[in-house]
Amino acid sequence: MRIISLHVDGIQQAVENGLYEWLESADADVVAIQNLKAKEYQLPDSVVYPKQFNAYFFDAEADGYSGVAVLTKHIPKAIMTGLAFTQCDLQGRYIQADFDHVSVGSILFPSVDQYNTLEDKLAFQQAFLDHLHKTRRRRREFIFCGNFEAAHKTVDLDNWQQQQNTPGFLPEERAWFDQVFGPAGYVDAFREANFGENQHTWWPDADSARRKLNGWRKDYQICTPGIRQLVVDAKLDTSLRFGDHAAVLVEYEFDDE
Repeated sequence: MRIISLHVDGIQQAVENGLYEWLESADADVVAIQNLKAKEYQLPDSVVYPKQFNAYFFDAEADGYSGVAVLTKHIPKAIMTGLAFTQCDLQGRYIQADFDHVSVGSILFPSVDQYNTLEDKLAFQQAFLDHLHKTRRRRREFIFCGNFEAAHKTVDLDNWQQQQNTPGFLPEERAWFDQVFGPAGYVDAFREANFGENQHTWWPDADSARRKLNGWRKDYQICTPGIRQLVVDAKLDTSLRFGDHAAVLVEYEFDDE
C-alpha cells in the first residue's frame, strides 16, 4: 500500500496545476490531503470526482480555510470525520478512511493564525495525544498522515539553534512528539525507511524552497507499532507544484482493501 500525504494551497488550484495527474503517475493507493481552502459543494466535479480515486472531504465552518480530504483507490469500509473536540471538528481538521485492518487519517494541525493562538495549538496537540492513547486500545492498525505544523528533532530543520523560540519548534512542541513516539508508542514511519538529512517538507518562501534552504520537516506519517516492520520505503517529492509543502510518500508492505 502506497500512501501519500500532501498539504496543498487550496485543492482546486492544486488540481488545476495537475495534482490528479501526478497522483495517477505516483500510483498511490491512499492520498491524505490537507488545506483544501474550499467547501465540497463549492468545488467543480473535476475536483470532487477524480478519475482514479474515490474522494471524501471534510470542510471547515469558515470559508476559504482549512479542510481535509482522503482519496482512495478502493472503496473504504467506512469514513469518519472529526475527533469529537470543537477545535478539530469546526475547523475541518480530520478525516479517516477505514479498511479491513488499517485506518488511514488525514490531519491538519492548526498554525498560529487569525483563528488560533499558540495556546489553541498546544491544546489541539494535547487533545490529539489523548485520541492517540485511546486509539491504541483498538484492535486495528492506524496511520495518521498530515501537516503537524511542527518539527521534532534538530535534524528536522535548518538553523535549529535560532528556531528554539519559534512556534513549531518550541520545547513544549518537541516534548509532545517525544510523548507520541515514546510512551504513546507510535512510530515515525518516514524515519523507519529514510534516515537522510535535509529531508524537509516545508520552506518559508519559494526562493528558500528552490535553494533548499531554511526547510522544516512538518509533514509526517505516524503509525501504530504493529506497522513498524511493514514500512519498506519513504521519500519526498519536493517539486512543490501544489503549494509550499513537499509530498510525503511511504510504501507499506501490505494490501488492505
